[in-house]
Amino acid sequence: LSVPALPVARLRNAPEVNQEVYNFLATSAAKYGVGFWKPGSGIIHQIILENYAYPGVMVIGTDSHTPNGGGLGGICIGVGGADAVDVMAGIPWELKCPNVIGVKLTGSLSGWTSPKDVILKVAGILTVKGGTGAIVEYHGPGVDSISCTGMGTICNMGAEIGATTSVFPYNHRMKTYLEKTGRGEIATLSEENKDILVPDPGCHYDQLIEINLSELKPHINGPFTPDLAHPVAEIGAVAEKSGWPLEVKVGLIGSCTNSSYEDMGRAASLAKQALDHGLKCKAQFTVTPGSEQIRATIERDGYAKILRDVGGVVLANACGPCIGQWDRRDVKKGEKNTIVTSFNRNFTARNDANPATHAFVTSPEIVTALAIAGTLKFNPETDYLTAPNGEKFKLVPPTGDELPTRDFDPGQDTYQQPPPDSSSVHVDVNPQSNRLQLLEPFEKWDGRDLEDMQVLIKVKGKCTTDHISAAGPWLKFRGHLDNISNNLLIGAVNIENDAVNKVRNQLTGEYGGVPDIARYYKKNGIQWVVVGDENYGEGSSREHAALEPRHLGGRVIIVKSFARIHETNLKKQGLLPLTFADPHDYDKIRPDDKISIIGLKKFAPGKPLKAVLKHSDGSQDTIQLNHTFNETQIEWFQAGSALNRMKELQ
Repeated sequence: LSVPALPVARLRNAPEVNQEVYNFLATSAAKYGVGFWKPGSGIIHQIILENYAYPGVMVIGTDSHTPNGGGLGGICIGVGGADAVDVMAGIPWELKCPNVIGVKLTGSLSGWTSPKDVILKVAGILTVKGGTGAIVEYHGPGVDSISCTGMGTICNMGAEIGATTSVFPYNHRMKTYLEKTGRGEIATLSEENKDILVPDPGCHYDQLIEINLSELKPHINGPFTPDLAHPVAEIGAVAEKSGWPLEVKVGLIGSCTNSSYEDMGRAASLAKQALDHGLKCKAQFTVTPGSEQIRATIERDGYAKILRDVGGVVLANACGPCIGQWDRRDVKKGEKNTIVTSFNRNFTARNDANPATHAFVTSPEIVTALAIAGTLKFNPETDYLTAPNGEKFKLVPPTGDELPTRDFDPGQDTYQQPPPDSSSVHVDVNPQSNRLQLLEPFEKWDGRDLEDMQVLIKVKGKCTTDHISAAGPWLKFRGHLDNISNNLLIGAVNIENDAVNKVRNQLTGEYGGVPDIARYYKKNGIQWVVVGDENYGEGSSREHAALEPRHLGGRVIIVKSFARIHETNLKKQGLLPLTFADPHDYDKIRPDDKISIIGLKKFAPGKPLKAVLKHSDGSQDTIQLNHTFNETQIEWFQAGSALNRMKELQ
């Protein structure tokens, strides 16, 4: 659980503002006998790495960045919430066996190059969908030059290439990290079994990428997509040519990807150099610790003070601006500007709800350097800064301890143990609440083909889960399905008019917001379809991106291709995620079409379905649609949702 990203002094308001949500989570955990990491604990991926992950473990987590645990040699896979519910209910979790992409690392990291640059380079090679249906396995002699938390960074951002998960082989770096985090016994067991925690000799990879770390240069990716890779040395010229704003308005370090002790230490080493020459950041600068343990330790060891002194603001131990929990006031919405972050994603409007913000992702070290210089044109490897006295100086490459010499400071105890007896624990949900709402079962399939469904929106181009269900201020409604459904597809581009959140109501001819038109169709008994492009639903594992269309009357999502987690989430909620057998058939669908899905009475694994497209001019097209449903998943559709099917089986 993460709380809104606020300066620490303002955190006192959070328990009051969010009390009913915190109380619901705490009592729900207690009721069902599980532990609860209270607000302020940090980001769950950091909590997992510090407390639960270990070499060889298999974990599923309800967030796409669960693979962070691969930095400790675990097979940690992001899933939707309904998948986790199945497992907690004792139902096996299954996944089509992935391919394996090998990334062979040679050489060693040094100077300005960091672990983040490895995954930024890989993202540039594979793109945002190149890892779909695959596990990425890093190996080779270069692995030993990367810290355990650095390996976590690389695995974490593997979500941005669509990978099922990423993993590193067990080595001495993991052993040291386990010992430093109080898990010496696990380190000993790992040492005794290390032969089964590394790649088999002569193993075959479905695809092999080789990266020489000694030759790898610092990278910065963006804007608007995490796979648009540039060497830092070239970004200034590329930005000038492309018309991207050169001035860096804000630098942001932290997040689940890059908030380790080593990350903070290396950033602080640069900040200290600037301070020693009388400089502070030209850009605004924020620091988001990933966990209470990291916050407490960098406070004790002086890193937090250095980062504040150079102009930084230390935010809550939370996801914060990475998911739009940022009360940004320095630019107006629609104002073109540039920010640089050490986060993992930089989709349009993700960080600050401003579609004109050009967000770039890079390492904490490069973020800090660019925040000090205030411009994308600054290359810290070659360029000089000017001190207030006129002296010119170069930043020395960053340094930082991999782990604290004095062990970690755990900080405040934020863990709620499960009670010995939960029989007296009561979970309250106020029917009048606008933050919490009990779910009602979705309707079962009526046994007939889905006929004459209206096209709600034909989406043009990239459509991530941020486009489908925006984060930021909307996250306060995560527990209230009807309220959060008011953000359905408000970030998606309508191919009919190139507008965002503006679609035609085919019954009235008037234009309105996507959620409003969806509600109108639902009220009038009209089921609807969304049509999309490639890699639909990439990004966050956000369950609401599947719950909302189902809640507002959607039945089918037809696209060229899906991101893995989102496709499964749609199936779980009783929707039909279908793909064009011929991607060119995307062009045959018109925004005012009525679409029928034929063949549902004989719906079976591996058997395509047909769609009849009825055009407004009286003509028709019939196209073939593929699906990946297995027999169990077809039962979910027939029951109305996976939860409905689970209840039927009780």
